[in-house]
Amino acid sequence: MIINAKIKWMIPMLAALLLAISGCSSNAAVNEKKPKDSSPEQNPQSISIMLDWYPNAVHSFLYAAQKNGYFAKQGLEVNIQMPADTNDALKLVAAGKVDLALSYQPQVLMARGEDIPVTSIAAIVRHPLNHLMVPEGGSAKSPKDLVGKKVGYSSIPLYEAMMRTMIKHDGGDPQNVDMIDVGFSFIPAISTNKVDAIIGGFINHEQLLLAKEGHPMTAINPTDFGVPDYYELVLVASEQGLTEKQALLKKFITAITEGQQFVAENKQNSLSILFEHEDQTSPLDKEIETKSLDILLPLMDAGEQVFGYQDPASWSNVRDWLVDNNLLPEDIKAEDAFSNL
Repeated sequence: MIINAKIKWMIPMLAALLLAISGCSSNAAVNEKKPKDSSPEQNPQSISIMLDWYPNAVHSFLYAAQKNGYFAKQGLEVNIQMPADTNDALKLVAAGKVDLALSYQPQVLMARGEDIPVTSIAAIVRHPLNHLMVPEGGSAKSPKDLVGKKVGYSSIPLYEAMMRTMIKHDGGDPQNVDMIDVGFSFIPAISTNKVDAIIGGFINHEQLLLAKEGHPMTAINPTDFGVPDYYELVLVASEQGLTEKQALLKKFITAITEGQQFVAENKQNSLSILFEHEDQTSPLDKEIETKSLDILLPLMDAGEQVFGYQDPASWSNVRDWLVDNNLLPEDIKAEDAFSNL
């Protein structure tokens, strides 16, 4: 009878113990089913961007954002690509082959004039890098001095229109200048006196290289002679991509804004990161890229606005100038060509 009493007393305790064990097991099972980590860094979304050229100082903000984890922090895995042809980027974006591309403000408008549905979502370099260049100390001091002389360019109608606008604005006859197609061989063309000036070369590249090779150039800013102040480099998406991936694109801009801030505050570290991505077919010169970055940073600064902000007046001015120079149909609207995210 004593044994039976003990058994009866122990039964409730055993039941409680079994219930507790069962509860622990259930909790353990639930815990095992939880995802280990659902943070953006563990589940990144892929996005691709095509550069305008081979990697150089102007792209430092992208590589800084990638190296320092700013893209990862936004839940992005970014594939940075180099173009096989500089004319391909906008068409590839429009076709959905890449999500983003770096291009030029006038080209975005002109592409829309050809029914290529692309939209600029950020201004990267806010002022022209393409300047008219004449030999330092030479006879040409301003655009009108080139009347009756040879100007080398890369057979791009935009550059020819810039040259003629500058000469006309300076009081010269824009039709009395010999435009010579030198392809992209600006440096040999001007250094061997094949031409008297070049337009299409950049102040952060060709001018620096020419100076290093013993051919210093005077750069004449086109905005001082009637050409509207345009964005040299812009970030471009397709119209469809802007509609379907707007949240993703905003995250990208947040990351590159942080990348640009890092570059501005850490120039040498940023250049070291850039050199990790040097293209072997287009080797970089540390001295040139250092000077290039010094030129670029002020031109990329949006002042009181956020990095990448686009002024509607800029788009309107460039659009009107392109129409006036027969480079754009009149029905193309400036406001359709850009979007501030």
